[in-house]
Order: sequence, then C-alpha cells, then structure tokens
Amino acid sequence: MPALTRRRDPEALQESWRIFYGDVCIGSIAIRSGIPVDKDPWCWNCGFYPGSRPGECTAGTADSFDQARADFEAAWRVFSASRTETDYQAWRDQRDWTESKYAMWDRGERFHSQQPSAR
Repeated sequence: MPALTRRRDPEALQESWRIFYGDVCIGSIAIRSGIPVDKDPWCWNCGFYPGSRPGECTAGTADSFDQARADFEAAWRVFSASRTETDYQAWRDQRDWTESKYAMWDRGERFHSQQPSAR
C-alpha cells in the first residue's frame, strides 16, 4: 500500500500542498486567502474525482498546518476505506486522457467535433 506524500503546488500563489496516494492526487492542504484574520487560515480537502460519488469528498479548515494534516489524515482513513482499484484507475484514465488532449492541442490538432463543417 503506497504511503501518502505531499508535493508543493508550484502554480499556487499561497502555500499549497497536493497530497498523493501513489500516483493519484487525493487532496490538498493550503493557506486560505481573503479571509478575516480571526478565521482558520488553513483548509484541506480529501477525495478525488472521477473515482468517487457526489458527497464522498470532504473538506474543512484548521488553525495550523499540523491540525489540517491530522484532520486530512482522519478523513482519508474514512474515504479510502470504500475505494477500490477501479476507483483509482478511473482517476488515472482521466488524467492520461486529459494529458493526451492537451498534447494534441499543443501540436495544433483538434478533435473531429472541433473541425469546421465540410458542408
């Protein structure tokens, strides 16, 4: 069983970490922006789609990174208990399809449905 790993999100303006289970991105922990100073500065979300159903993904806020991490890990234990390899594969298939779509667009190619009509 793969361990959970964190990777800093290089595109985020605020401190943000993506959480991975093997090669599947299962959530994130980040500093919230634009909130009052008396509110929890950290947020977390747990779950992935495709591979889950509506309402199965969870999220919350915390007053520290360590608390957000602990809350995330507790939510992950619940969420992961009902996952199968098919769920993880659904996420991988969507990731791979999206990467191939953008690579095709970078080459100047388009889907048949995006071509001008020959009529």
